[in-house]
Amino acid sequence: MKILILHRVPYFKIEYHRGISHDRHEVTYFGTDQALATLPPQLRCERVSRPGLRPAFEEARNWLAHRPRDFDRVISVSEYELLDAALLREYLGVPGPPAGQVALARDKVLMKQVVENAGLRVPRFFALPDFLELEGRVSWYGRTVLKPHRGASSEDVLVFDTPRQAAAAITEGRTGISRLDTGSDRADFEVEEFVSGPIRHFDGLVQGGDVLVLSASEYVGTCLEYAQGRPLGSFQLALSEEERAWVSRVLAAVRVEDGSFHLEAIADRGELVFLEVGNRVGGADVVATVELATGVHLPSYELRALLGERVTGTLPEPPAQRRRYGWFVCPGHHLAGREFQGLDGTAAFRDDPSVVAWNELPPGSPLPDHITYQAGETVLAGIVASDTPEGGRRWITDLFASLSVRTGPAALTTSEQVPA
Repeated sequence: MKILILHRVPYFKIEYHRGISHDRHEVTYFGTDQALATLPPQLRCERVSRPGLRPAFEEARNWLAHRPRDFDRVISVSEYELLDAALLREYLGVPGPPAGQVALARDKVLMKQVVENAGLRVPRFFALPDFLELEGRVSWYGRTVLKPHRGASSEDVLVFDTPRQAAAAITEGRTGISRLDTGSDRADFEVEEFVSGPIRHFDGLVQGGDVLVLSASEYVGTCLEYAQGRPLGSFQLALSEEERAWVSRVLAAVRVEDGSFHLEAIADRGELVFLEVGNRVGGADVVATVELATGVHLPSYELRALLGERVTGTLPEPPAQRRRYGWFVCPGHHLAGREFQGLDGTAAFRDDPSVVAWNELPPGSPLPDHITYQAGETVLAGIVASDTPEGGRRWITDLFASLSVRTGPAALTTSEQVPA
């Protein structure tokens, strides 16, 4: 096959060679210079650089207008470029999910609409323009969430005490989100009720609508708190048959039929409340922990499914020693402009035999200026093993309570201690 990959996620996060034979297929990677630099030098492929100033679809279309090419598959595994790949498939007449289908697992309003239509509970919600027309007079009274339709990593997400407070802040241009406060981009946001409860994520693989791999985990902390500068982790849970059925119903509603998925829900008094879903692997160390628990490297089998190869019956057996795995990550983006000088309170955890991976930023490194879960960019990222979900939760919770981050001005040696 001739395969075009819209390349954005660093290569080592996906390891494309594990799912695509680069000797058998003609593979072209289309990405910015920064993204292409993550490709292994010896990888047999074509590398095509794009400026990265406009959407990937537009830049790919312009490239192909000057150098017409045929492709059998157009693939993206990035949250931010799934729609670009769908638009490009339609433009080139290449098989694969069209943009309208992909949008169901990308647009937070559309996905909640179809999941609710399937008879499953979702938070009460409105597209922002509709919410503002009502001036905050909606059917709930408590905490209210404002978020972008197609955002990720909890960027530009805010929580207000009441719907009326949310409406007033948005109308008066004082949310602190510049593109919203100027009065533009309102159509790109939605508002929903805040539902309390532990947040769970379900990760796995689907082909032809059948769920082949499924793992359940529960967060320690939240993605929103991580965006605000607090650590985040998760630990694996046991799965019930009811949860398996619920996941299948959600995926059918949003038409995620092939590839990996990352599905989030709130556990509210014994009921799962749909939060959001993506037709891609989860971030942080989700891929690694799922592989440790199941033996399945999700990106590899996702790529095979996207190429039309049969995955059923080819999956490896799970490890003989059944353990549960959790990941943890401590951010640094909230301290951008400073220099990382070390961690305190972590010695007992770093040397614990249950630690599978521990990636700590080298002292003297500048802290990132953007939200990232990436080992080598965050202050700390790692994986821990436990025999029970309770053990995983306790270990991660204790780590977060103990650790603190030392930073200092980049040009000075004086340090200060900041609670994690």
